[in-house]
Amino acid sequence: MRSPRRRGPFDEAPDSSIGRLLPALSVMTGSCVTIWPTIASFPFLPPVGLLMLLAWRLMRREALPVWAPLALGLFDDLLSGQPFGLGITTWTLCFFMIDLIDERLVFRDFWQNWLIAAGGTAFYLICGRLVAVPFGTHVDTVLLLQVLTSVLLFPVISLLCAWLDRDYEPA
Repeated sequence: MRSPRRRGPFDEAPDSSIGRLLPALSVMTGSCVTIWPTIASFPFLPPVGLLMLLAWRLMRREALPVWAPLALGLFDDLLSGQPFGLGITTWTLCFFMIDLIDERLVFRDFWQNWLIAAGGTAFYLICGRLVAVPFGTHVDTVLLLQVLTSVLLFPVISLLCAWLDRDYEPA
């Protein structure tokens, strides 16, 4: 495995505009995964855009501005087919939840990040079920499978965000 490239004291700094846009572009690309045509009898595809947003926020606090979940949630609402405003509301509440946890915890490791992302993803999917589907339908097992898929995919998404962030310094 190749070691990550480190910038020396005399190397020129990478372009910071790409470093600033990369988190938002990767979240938008993750939201575009939902429009990929797949044939399935039940929804198993996790909310990749939300997972990317949580991974960036948990990995680098300054990667996205405070207002980013509003714009990125709107973009996800327009593409995902969820009720309009669900992504805007729940993504912003997930950001607030992470800010509250950051106030309380001095240090966080990957297991705690994984647990935080699992809670945020489950919150988003359960809110989507409560808003979009009538209460009489039996979709709880499918919802549990989707939450489980999302929780198991978070380490891969987090590794992808770390790989994307390897050459760029915070702005």
